[in-house]
This record gives sequence, C-alpha cells and structure tokens, in this order.
Amino acid sequence: MLAFLQKIGKALMLPIAVLPAAALLLRLGQDDLLGIPFIAAAGNAIFAHLALIFAIGVAIGLAKDNNGSAALAGAVGYFVLTEGTAAINPDIDMSVLGGILSGIIAGLLYNRYYDIKLPEWLAFFGGRRFVPIVTGGAMVVLAFIFGYIWPPVQDLIHNIGEWILGAGALGAGVYGFLNRILIPVGLHHVINSLIWFVFGEYNGATGEIGRFFAGDPNAGYFMAGYFPVMMFGLPAAAIAIIFAARKENRKAIAGVMIGAALTSFLTGITEPIEFAFMFLSPLLYLVHAFLTGISMSVAVLLDIRHGFGFSAGTIDYLLNCGIAENPVLLLFQGLVFGLIYFIIFYYLIIKLDLKTPGREDEDEQPSDGTDHLSQDGNKYSQMAKKFIQDLGGIENIKSIDNCATRLRLTIQDVSKMDESALKKHGARGIMRMGSKNIQIVVGTDVEFVADEMKKLEGNENGKQNSSETSLNSSDFVLPMTGTIIPLEQINDPVFAEKTMGDGFAVDPQEGEVVSPVNGKVVSVFPTKHAIGIESDDGYEILIHIGLDTVKLEGKGFTQHVKQGDIVRKGDRLITADLNYLKKHAPSIVTPVVFTNLDPHQEVVVHVTGKHTKGKANIIDIQ
Repeated sequence: MLAFLQKIGKALMLPIAVLPAAALLLRLGQDDLLGIPFIAAAGNAIFAHLALIFAIGVAIGLAKDNNGSAALAGAVGYFVLTEGTAAINPDIDMSVLGGILSGIIAGLLYNRYYDIKLPEWLAFFGGRRFVPIVTGGAMVVLAFIFGYIWPPVQDLIHNIGEWILGAGALGAGVYGFLNRILIPVGLHHVINSLIWFVFGEYNGATGEIGRFFAGDPNAGYFMAGYFPVMMFGLPAAAIAIIFAARKENRKAIAGVMIGAALTSFLTGITEPIEFAFMFLSPLLYLVHAFLTGISMSVAVLLDIRHGFGFSAGTIDYLLNCGIAENPVLLLFQGLVFGLIYFIIFYYLIIKLDLKTPGREDEDEQPSDGTDHLSQDGNKYSQMAKKFIQDLGGIENIKSIDNCATRLRLTIQDVSKMDESALKKHGARGIMRMGSKNIQIVVGTDVEFVADEMKKLEGNENGKQNSSETSLNSSDFVLPMTGTIIPLEQINDPVFAEKTMGDGFAVDPQEGEVVSPVNGKVVSVFPTKHAIGIESDDGYEILIHIGLDTVKLEGKGFTQHVKQGDIVRKGDRLITADLNYLKKHAPSIVTPVVFTNLDPHQEVVVHVTGKHTKGKANIIDIQ
C-alpha cells in the first residue's frame, strides 16, 4: 500500500507542474499587473480544467512507459465518469478527485492491457488502442456506482474540508506538521492534493490554490505559513549547518548548502536542505516539522493570507503580493523564524554533537559530486554512470524513475548498493523504502540524471537484445518479388503513419507470398488478404496484401498455410491474383510491418528498387 501511494504521489507531480504557468498567466493578466484580459483568461483556463488535467497527467505518470494512450484513456475515463454520474444525480461534483480517480484507473489499466492480443478479426483494436476502450467500459460501471454512492461521500469530504479549514490556526498547524513529516515517505503530495485542490469551494473553484486565485477572501491561510519557513527558516538552518561544520569541512559544506539555501529562498524547493539532515539527525527534522506547523498557525493568527502556484518561495511571494492579505507581516515573521531556526539548529547540533553535514565520520562526508567527476564531458552523464556503478551495476536496477528532486529506483539486491560512494558522487540523501525500493535525493536537476541513467539502461538492454534476440539481416528475406518502397509513400494513413508498426512496403510484380523468417503462422485473416508470422526470435510480422483488400472477402487469394503451422524462410504462404486485385482493389502495394517492436526500435531498410522474393540483407532492426 505504501509503495502504491508513493506511485500516486509521484504521478500527481506531473499535473501539479503545470500550475506555475497557470498562476503566472493568471496574475500577469490582472489589472494590478499588466491588465491584459486574454492572458488572465489563458491562465484561468488551466484552473478551470484542472480535473481533466489531473486525469491526463496522473494516467501518464502511472503508465509504465508514460505512453500517450494512457493520457487518452485518462481523458476518456474522466468524461465518462463525470457525465455518467451527472446524468444520475446532477448535484454530483467529483472535481479534481474525479480526475485523479480517472487517471489512476486509466494508468493501471494501461499497465495491464497495453500489450493485449485480440482475436484476428479484432486485432486492430488490440494493444494500446484497447486501453481507452477498456477504460471507458470500466468507467461506465464506476459512473453507475458513484452516481448513487458518491453524494454521501461528497458530503463527508465537504464536511471534513470545512472542519479542517474552519479549525483555523490549529488546522493549519496540524496540516503543516503532517506535510513535513510525510516527506520522507513521499506521501506529502497526497495530503497536499486534498488541501490544495479539493477542500472548500468558491465560485466553482475548489481547493486552497484554486480559491485563492479566484479571489476567495477565505483562501490562502493554509499556504501563507510556508513562506517564512521556505524563504527564511530553512536557509537559516543551512547556515547553522555550515557554522557547525568542522573547520576543515566548512568550505566544502558551504558550497553545497548555500546553493540549497538559495534554491529554497527563491523557489521554495526545500528537499536538498531537508535531506541533508533528515536521516543524519532525525531529531532536527522533527523540530523542523514542529516549527513548520507553528509557522502555519502563527500566520493564521496574524490574519495573513498568501498563496502560490508552485511553492512558497520569493518568486511566488512577489508575484502574488497584490492579491494577498498582510503579506508584509510574512517578512517580519520570516525574519523571526529565521533567527529561531538558526539558534535551535546550531545549539542542538553543537550541544548534542549531531552528525549533520561536515560533522560525519570521514567516509560519510557528502559532496556535490563534482570533485569525483572529470571536468570535461556531460556532468549528468558522468553522475549517472557513477550512480549505476554504486548501485551494483545496471543489472541490479529494475526500474528508474524520478520526481521533482529524487531518483525513485527499484533494485534487485540492496546489499550491492554503496551508500558512501553514492554520497561522494552527488547524492544528498538516500532513503530505503522497503527491501527493494530506494530514493536518492539529487536536487532540482534530477531529471537530467534520470534521463542519462535511462539512456545507459537502454543502451545496455539494446546490447543484450542484439546479442540474444536481435533479428539479423540474414534472418529476414523479402516475402514478394517487386519494388521496395518506404511505408511513408503508400496511400494509407494507418500504414504510412506506422500506426500498425514500422517496416516497408512492396509494389509486387508476382503474386506469390513467401515466409520472410523461420517461425510460426500466428494468424491468417478469414479474408486471406493478410497473414501474421512470429519469428523464432519473437518478432511479429504482418504481411497485408494490397490496400483495402479486406472488402474482396477472400476472392483473388489462395491460402497455402493455416494458423499454427511452422514455416521456414521461403515457404509459400499465400498466392494472390494480381490482375484481379488491380481491378477490384485500390492498390496492390503490400505493407510488411513489425507489430511488436519496442518504442526505441526501428526498421532500417538498406535497399530500394526491384528485387526477387527470398533476397536477404534488406533490413536491420536498430
């Protein structure tokens, strides 16, 4: 359950990432700034369709390969769910929760059915095309169920939200504490989503962020208290850590912590600082969580309302001052909290000899990673190589993902991981989430490191595939005598756009079709116009004789094999009467496509022009 909730939290980050752009456009368009209505309308459009954006974003975030089919399924599911429930009960408003639920269902169904094989007469709707269909069907059932059970649930959520928001300083304080204390397990995004996007309603806008930008005079109390902590408190804690570091380590620690402090001050991204002491000194992190809760409560008691589109940093503070209430008081509160953070952190570190950065044992010293990397080449590529090495090699890594500041990894054997080396190569913190899941805090540029690691993983897998299951150019022969032409040049969008798969086409001179590989016949269409072969290496090849020839209902074709037959290269499969096809079909051009290639694979055609069936060395798969 914890791992599943962490995946949900990670998936929520994708739609949340659009909020800074929405908030920026909405604020810049207001009369107190640029006063340009269409810019404000553009920003408001994102807030107005936030539930749909969550449906799409969460679906992509949960899909194992972030495929666009999952996004389409998320949108389909959201429309079916919301319109279906509204038809049963017009008072139902699932808001962002409906979008999140639709995205979760679509993402899970994508992972289950993206490679499904359907009977040959339904083969076109198989694979990724099946996902939006099955999602729509599932959401029809859920729409019927939620149409009757959601009203009391909706009332319960509304009452909980009203209670929390109505609790004032106490409610804000508890939320602030929970928000920080849940960061180590990555579940803070879940509680944030309820506060930011669900609880409360004002002129159709829901959640603290939406209501704040919609002008709700009661919104912003559950965001204001973050500014003193993120702009002043944590940067002050970083300075305390620098001063408390051993003299010989102070310069190196300052280089790491000052950058993290500036990041927190400007953008509100705090994890690089928090993870610097979260596990080394849990007591400090507990104090930090309590101080965050106190700051949230104090801001409410001072009647301060402020908000953000991304996080409580200087950029959001300045941008939204015009619609805040008592924003100047936040600066004074921030200065006070900065002093409190510095005094408490410095005192506890020195008094209790806490092992904060710069005070650890020699082999535990953290680094920004640059001192162990060469100064030429791509920094992120080098860091990725080091991380893979420190994690026990690419064969020990089962999956690579990331959120805003962390790598999220599943590894085969945790005992092969070298935590000390990871820290020397740039890891700012390491979390073990069970026996196989770990998180490595890198910083705001984590995505570049993750991308480089995925490239290295792909290259390694590509090498393994090429040595184990690749289709050599000599293993594939031309199935028909004729002129080889690129798929893009044929007059059929399904094949030309490679919807069915990558490959080539033949403008045939003879009607005999032979097997291009050693393998098995997996499908012969009832109309005999197409045949599917699975090679011994696992590649699935579709030979579609002519275009729109399904309408011929088998006339003009002679079948020589049946489903399940084992065939060798050059074995006769089907004979087509080309003269008949020319008279009754739009084209005799025959696509030959590979239907199960991975997204990173492509068919490279080495020859063009007229060639005889059985010719080898015409393609490679790269």
